[in-house]
Amino acid sequence: MQIHNLSDHPSILNTFISQIRDITIQKDSMRFRRNIERIGEILGYELSKALNYNSQNISTPLGVSETELHSNAIVLCSILRAGVPLHNGLLNYFDGAENAFISAYRHHKHNPESFEIVVEYLACPNLEGKTLILADPMLATGQSMVATFEALKPFGVPKEIHIVSVIGAQKGVDYVAGHFNKNSHLWIAAIDKTLNDKGYIIPGLGDAGDLAFGNKLQQ
Repeated sequence: MQIHNLSDHPSILNTFISQIRDITIQKDSMRFRRNIERIGEILGYELSKALNYNSQNISTPLGVSETELHSNAIVLCSILRAGVPLHNGLLNYFDGAENAFISAYRHHKHNPESFEIVVEYLACPNLEGKTLILADPMLATGQSMVATFEALKPFGVPKEIHIVSVIGAQKGVDYVAGHFNKNSHLWIAAIDKTLNDKGYIIPGLGDAGDLAFGNKLQQ
């Protein structure tokens, strides 16, 4: 897997990352969602440099402009619910993409420190020969991303795969890299070093789904 860690080169992206981490700014859920969306736009722009391009002639009122436009048939798949703002940011740039959605969550059978990934809802178009973009803001253990990809396999074999995340743990990055082929790509805004005992990224930012949409209903 080819890993593109955008934090290796300081940019305006750092501003948005710092704000989604900041516990005082996190209190504004609308701002949190917007910052995730803006990060998605930046990651999408960087990802676009790896797509295929063909020359096309565009007629203007005064002549013809030759322009390189991407030729990829893109399917954008996000993991609900935390992936929605990131999905929107990517969709702002890949507005012609088809869309897929999947629910994948941690199910704790016996104690808070052990879990399995459960996939319940899935809506997806045909993936055969297309460019698949998998989006999830937090890449902690990497298990949700791998489970999502396994659930998508009946829909066809993509020509290429791009994973987009906002913050990941090194362990999760390594796990995903071991389950996707060498020609796939990971586009990520920041990589933190560790996970805690419950599998959350440290320092991370907390639960992205809760910060974006409110606390989950307690059973």
